[in-house]
Amino acid sequence: MSSTPENSSAVPAAEDPRLTRLITRKLMPLLMIAYVISFIDRTNIGLAKTHLEADLGISAAAFGLGAGLFFLAYSLCEVPSNFMMHRFGARFWITRIMVTWGLLSAGMAFVQGETSFYVMRVLLGIAEAGFFPGVMLYLTYWFTRRQRAAAMGLFLAAVPVANIIGAPLGGAILGLDGAAGLHGWQWMFIVEGLPAVFLAVVVWKLLPDGPRNAKWLSEEQAGRLEAHLRAEQEAGAAESGTHSFAGVFRDKFIVMAIAIYFCHQIAVYSLTYFLPTIIDSWGEMSSLTIGLITALPWVASAAGALLLPRYATNAARSRSILVGGLAAMTVGLLIAAVAPAIVALLGFCLTAACFFVVQPIMFAVPSTRLSGATLAGGIALMNTLGILGGFVGPYVMGLLEEATGSAVSGLWFVAALVAIGALLGLGFPKREPLVHDHAAKAGPQTACGE
Repeated sequence: MSSTPENSSAVPAAEDPRLTRLITRKLMPLLMIAYVISFIDRTNIGLAKTHLEADLGISAAAFGLGAGLFFLAYSLCEVPSNFMMHRFGARFWITRIMVTWGLLSAGMAFVQGETSFYVMRVLLGIAEAGFFPGVMLYLTYWFTRRQRAAAMGLFLAAVPVANIIGAPLGGAILGLDGAAGLHGWQWMFIVEGLPAVFLAVVVWKLLPDGPRNAKWLSEEQAGRLEAHLRAEQEAGAAESGTHSFAGVFRDKFIVMAIAIYFCHQIAVYSLTYFLPTIIDSWGEMSSLTIGLITALPWVASAAGALLLPRYATNAARSRSILVGGLAAMTVGLLIAAVAPAIVALLGFCLTAACFFVVQPIMFAVPSTRLSGATLAGGIALMNTLGILGGFVGPYVMGLLEEATGSAVSGLWFVAALVAIGALLGLGFPKREPLVHDHAAKAGPQTACGE
């Protein structure tokens, strides 16, 4: 899902390593911190599951439904949200998203039962809709095709970081049970929700809408970068023949990427929400111990996200990494379903290590075949339909746990879906459209002010 051929004799000006490092240093830490907070806020109910059942009478099936309703609402609002970002700019729209999701996440502390639990999860999904696909779109404003999988992998490394931090942090906050008359789970939602509101102020001050708005880029640097990225989008759209949002549904490669992403998200969110419960079933442990063990697969996930996506520099490599990663995820899930605790933990680590190795490759597909507003809508559509797996996975896991009494029974279902995703990945293209870097012909790149 990359661009320039491997044997190109000259590095395009837009891919100057100094420029790439400068952009990465200025943008990625802020975006990653925002996503860490986002992921903690959307998934911390996994640690609260048993406490919500004890204090509010929320059953496993009701919990699974409530966890999934977030994604149902989230998915329905993503396409309009990305069109709004394309119209109003990343700075304004991402700030808006962060303020509303932070307040609603903190408001989860005041749910009273199943109905209010469902309502708050729906509202949180609506509020946060568009953040992830918005950032995926935003990265296409700054990174070329060859660089994009690595940039997306770096951003997605925030997810395992969120779980590494979030699980022990949440377990520790749960220990505040009774302080000021609040349950530990109420403190967890409040303490972990409000930072999004504070960080939104930083995003408003520091995040540029695009290269032309970045004070730390010269006019020449911004112009070269935008010219190269525009040429890439035009080449991809010309080859795919997809020039309208309706045409996205007829692009077989984008449809395949959506289907694979659906299977992938079933695995990610089934483990996110039910891994603490599965670990708890291994024996008597404190909330903090469960949180620490839960963090281990996410350490493996961070390593995978940081180390492997950088090698997806052309279509053939991307296809091999995608299929191999999904196959490894399947094997890990099967091991976790049948093995004793320690070996099962290794299976979970294998699966998690590939989560964010394959996801950047899937999200590189729309950016190689679409442009302009169609690209904004296509990325959002992919996340809209794919992330429905975040609804299906937890819901089915909850139903199967309730029906069988086994916390791991749903892993067989998850493994089967991921295996289907691996088979679909075999149909991905092995080449990418050629791009003529007209900007590079203008002369050497001006040195970046690092």
